[in-house]
Amino acid sequence: MGSTRLPGKTLKLLKDKPLIMQVINRLKLIKNCTIVLITSDTSKDDILETWCKDNDILCFRGSENNVLERYYLASKYYKADNILRATGDNPLIEPYFANELLEKHITFKADYSSNKSEIGSNLPDGLGIEIFTFNSLETSMSKSSQEHHFEHVNEYILENKSLFRIYKDSNIGGLIDKSEIRLTVDTPEDFSVVENIFTKKDFTLNISYKKLLELV
Repeated sequence: MGSTRLPGKTLKLLKDKPLIMQVINRLKLIKNCTIVLITSDTSKDDILETWCKDNDILCFRGSENNVLERYYLASKYYKADNILRATGDNPLIEPYFANELLEKHITFKADYSSNKSEIGSNLPDGLGIEIFTFNSLETSMSKSSQEHHFEHVNEYILENKSLFRIYKDSNIGGLIDKSEIRLTVDTPEDFSVVENIFTKKDFTLNISYKKLLELV
């Protein structure tokens, strides 16, 4: 809730539902996953915990700045073997490609897997996810020594690739690179773009990636 560029964005209404609910509704299309909203323990996020209770959503709270610890403790609490991370400002997260990545992550026995645009995939920014094993988070917690390792969940892993089995799905979504398209919500302008897509008459919750690109 403490976003500086778009304050309160998590509960900002997007087609009559809070943005975070639109994220969760997309995540519900991923198979065999328990959805937990992991947020900070600061007072500004009390409203999120209340919202979760009112909507039967699991909620875990931890350090605002030590995001790695927050994920590690949440994973430990819920006894998770694999943790699929989707950020709360991506209401167009791609569930079908997330299913594919999860299958490959398990098949290849990866410690960390990603199809996010930042690792060089062809997906638009805001559609990708990343997956951690609990052991990879535990290793990151025990070995991290620099501040940025704790601010970002994946930093230690990506800086120490030799210690982990990493799978990157770089061509997911096709061979045409669409990473220049921005569908995450950080600013009022981002929100307007996403809102415009959600209000198109052809938009549905389970919209295909191909159809989504047509609307974009």
